[in-house]
Amino acid sequence: MLDRRQVLAMLGTTALATLAPTALLAAASIKPDDASALLVIDVQNCFLPGGSLAVKEGEQVVPVINKISRAFANVVMTQDWHTPGHISFASVHSGKKPFETVDLPYGKQVLWPDHCVQGTDGASLSKDLAIPHAELIIRKGFHKDVDSYSAFLEADGKTSTGLAGYLRGRKIKRVFVAGLATDFCVAWTALDARKAGFEVYVVEDACRGIDTQGSLAKAWADMAKAGVKRIQSADIASAQG
Repeated sequence: MLDRRQVLAMLGTTALATLAPTALLAAASIKPDDASALLVIDVQNCFLPGGSLAVKEGEQVVPVINKISRAFANVVMTQDWHTPGHISFASVHSGKKPFETVDLPYGKQVLWPDHCVQGTDGASLSKDLAIPHAELIIRKGFHKDVDSYSAFLEADGKTSTGLAGYLRGRKIKRVFVAGLATDFCVAWTALDARKAGFEVYVVEDACRGIDTQGSLAKAWADMAKAGVKRIQSADIASAQG
């Protein structure tokens, strides 16, 4: 019969075994190759300090993204690109406030302050991004009656942005996701990338979250369940130092 000391020793061994894959992943150096792409999600003025939907510490992702982007031959950027009076704006729903929800034909929709309206300064990418070799900008959320968090599919789960086809055409097999916000556009992009068959990494310190009603913890749990790998910028080989 096992005594308390033996039980604790076994539990400690089990815990180490559970943590080992994560620790090994963090310790290993990941070198992006020609089959790798960095997806820079929605680093736009509306989501930065002073913006209408500012993400706390959102500006801190910019230097990290600039640094890791130099390790990638392939970079795609995204922009929220909403029409005036978009269905996701609280202002178009009588009596509703930002961060409340409504039921729409495609499911439950979080209502947001007006943000990233087409052609406005708020919709512009941060002027501090320095990724001249980015080869594609995907605009999303431009259909007035459906929101779009993911870089791959709009919130109805069926309207494609065309990104998956582009990446396949470029023979990309793995994607690294960074940007804003972790618990919405980053997470939805990562999950849809997995559904599309890509190997997916989310660069945690190159992202920041909104975290409304436990959304950040749920997003990380959903991504882990889907096989998304959670890494830091220092894990990317040529981004170290």
